[in-house]
Amino acid sequence: MPKVNKWWPKGFRVWTDKKPPYRQRCQHRNSKVMIDLDKYPARTASFYAECERVTKAFEPDRTKPGTLGALIEKYRASSAFTDLAPRTRADYQNKFDYLYPIRDTDLTRFTSPFIVRLRDKAAEQKGRRFANYVKAVISLVFSWGKDRGFVKDNPALGISNIRRKRGEPRSNRPWQDSERDAVLDAAPKHMRPAIALMMFTGLGPQDALTLHRDAIEGDFIDTARSKTGVELYLPIISPLREALAAAPKHDALTICANSKGQPWTVSGFRASWRKERQKLERLGKIRPGLTLYGLRHTVATIFREMGYDERAIADVLGQETIEMARLYSRRADLKRKVAGMGTAFEAEVNSRRTKIVKPGTE
Repeated sequence: MPKVNKWWPKGFRVWTDKKPPYRQRCQHRNSKVMIDLDKYPARTASFYAECERVTKAFEPDRTKPGTLGALIEKYRASSAFTDLAPRTRADYQNKFDYLYPIRDTDLTRFTSPFIVRLRDKAAEQKGRRFANYVKAVISLVFSWGKDRGFVKDNPALGISNIRRKRGEPRSNRPWQDSERDAVLDAAPKHMRPAIALMMFTGLGPQDALTLHRDAIEGDFIDTARSKTGVELYLPIISPLREALAAAPKHDALTICANSKGQPWTVSGFRASWRKERQKLERLGKIRPGLTLYGLRHTVATIFREMGYDERAIADVLGQETIEMARLYSRRADLKRKVAGMGTAFEAEVNSRRTKIVKPGTE
């Protein structure tokens, strides 16, 4: 009889084969549907999202027609949701779970003021970024429903995000050169390849940690961004090549592996990174606020300072539009603009507007 672990999702059973290769398996009890643990690694965000999807798919439909819950269920059953990357589905599902208590609310009650109140309440409970995400997901679902005739309009359209408070640090700030050097020097050998991949290619944590060995083709990495599906062809520059060559040997299919030679999970790497980051903060070698995702901003900033345009930066980062590239590189734009204005201002003050006026003369 398979042993049930209380930490696994309710309604699922998990066991390990008694014969080699001792594979772990997971099955939904009622439907007998198996969860592909190769595609959705156990106890990751994508795993829980897939378990949630299977559970919902085989539960009786208890949502009332014409309600938020019914609209969300229609959206979740569509390819617009199922074709998303696992991490994106998990993020959306997290917001759907937050909205679950109001699932029976009639769609006619959703007006712009109503959604603003929802957004503000979410900010009080979960913070500004979560609240803005809730508003964005509501807008996305209503927009999808409007295109298919389920609702007349999108009441979330045009509602602004809650602005960052004055003095509140920006999330995912670019790393300084000294911080990049300090982290690479101090990182354990088994963590260094993953950090170098993020640092010198702009790959996000999920894409860097799951990158397969066969993605390397000579001096380039041939891959695609998991979130958008945009294909990437990234050069392997010398610091990255050196970090990969010095990596501990392992038999994992991925380029990066943990201290046991197994593929990293994103949560496992973040936990290890948190310890390293806090240690370096205590030593004063880095400033507070470093995030792994900030390395994407770092790459964008460096390219912008080198003079590359937003379309080129978006292509390197795997962005479908230039808006995110513009956001990522905004500090570089500001720095270049202000530097140029400062030079012009200095020339104006020194050469054209400064003159010595002797006492008694005009």
